[in-house]
Amino acid sequence: MIFTDEASFRQDSTLHATWSRVGCPPDVSVTGERKSVKILGAIELWRTRFDYRQDTAFNAGTYLGLLEQLARRYRRQGALMIQDNASYHKDAEVWSWFKSNRHSLEVHQSPPYSPELNPTERLWQHTRKTGTHNRFFGGVDALFATLTRVFGEMQSHPQLISSYLAPLC
Repeated sequence: MIFTDEASFRQDSTLHATWSRVGCPPDVSVTGERKSVKILGAIELWRTRFDYRQDTAFNAGTYLGLLEQLARRYRRQGALMIQDNASYHKDAEVWSWFKSNRHSLEVHQSPPYSPELNPTERLWQHTRKTGTHNRFFGGVDALFATLTRVFGEMQSHPQLISSYLAPLC
């Protein structure tokens, strides 16, 4: 079973709760720019595998790119895929792709407004907590390098992923 989701990570600092000495609030620099990195991700429950793809936008075309990436992996054994109700998930081109590739990926919709049922949301929280909160990124490249590092840690240490799956598995 595979869950998909998308997240946008902003270059400008996301301030989050932190500790500091009384009278010495933390100082996080900002560039004044509001650029972001858009990530489409998928988590497989059984193997605790995380796949992702960076793109410029969230739309039917970029989502199809993620689906192609997943279909190559599951072409032989097939997989059940759960997606949320983003408008481009319901695009005619996407549904046509699912009909043509149902031997690889069988799709189901999650209930509306139910991020708590999608474990990929927990990975986004982990990424923000360990990678982007309270940090300065001088440019989008620095942000993407941090995301790549955090995602790489998740990919090479499946126990990080499985700890976020406990309520579902």
